Amino acid sequence: MSEKTKKSGLWSVFFTLVSILWVFPLVLVLVNSFKNKAYISRNAFSIPVGRAFVGLENYRRGIERTDLIASFGWTVLITVGSVLLILICTSMCAWWIVRVDNWAARTLYVLFLFNMVVPFQMVMFTLSKLADMLGLNTPWGLCLVYLGFGAGLAVFIFTGVIKGIPRELEESAMIDGASIPRTFFGIVVPIMRPSIVSVAILEAMWIWNDFLLPYLTLDMRRFKTMSIAIQYLKGGYGSVDMGAMMGCLVLAIIPIVIFYLICQKYIIKGVLAGAVKG
Repeated sequence: MSEKTKKSGLWSVFFTLVSILWVFPLVLVLVNSFKNKAYISRNAFSIPVGRAFVGLENYRRGIERTDLIASFGWTVLITVGSVLLILICTSMCAWWIVRVDNWAARTLYVLFLFNMVVPFQMVMFTLSKLADMLGLNTPWGLCLVYLGFGAGLAVFIFTGVIKGIPRELEESAMIDGASIPRTFFGIVVPIMRPSIVSVAILEAMWIWNDFLLPYLTLDMRRFKTMSIAIQYLKGGYGSVDMGAMMGCLVLAIIPIVIFYLICQKYIIKGVLAGAVKG
């Protein structure tokens, strides 16, 4: 066996172990979601059999106690609305930055890059007060807030992709009578599709799982995302209904995992397309 083959085999074993460690917490949550809450506390690593197995009881109790169906609807609305807003606004902005390429465009691009490195903790208290003042404490207002925080990464990736698109394609379309919107949506957007899907996946996973920004922004008396609703399973004096919480966590994880598995092939392709030029 050659030295190269040995190294390849070692790397395969290493990444297999890393993958198992990465997936193990998800499997543990799934297993415990079918287990009596008393048995979860005693031995979280055991298989639910006999008296420990409660079927879908944890799911039923979790949905009833947290009103998870309503929270699921708000989470879907916020995630889909925010991602669509980010994709539309940042793709057009990136196209303008690349094609205009003057001092104003370059300054705006630097500001978007600066947005990527500013810690959220620096602005979260000010943001909470500002959201109440401007009436952004609704799911629709939260979509605008996510647009502000998610625009930096999206513009960075999209500008790199657009720099690789020949300007002649757009000029030919305009010579044939295409308007600027038709040129953008008919020529530029189809070429950007892999990177658009990649940004959509990254932004959707972030927004779906986010806890802090909705918690600081939304009016908790009317709106709760799934990540916030699950926290209401905590009782007084630190008590937690672990069975119901595990069931709710599984229900919260399933949609975003399915979305990721369907679209995962576009992630590396889109990110690399945006990183080649910039």
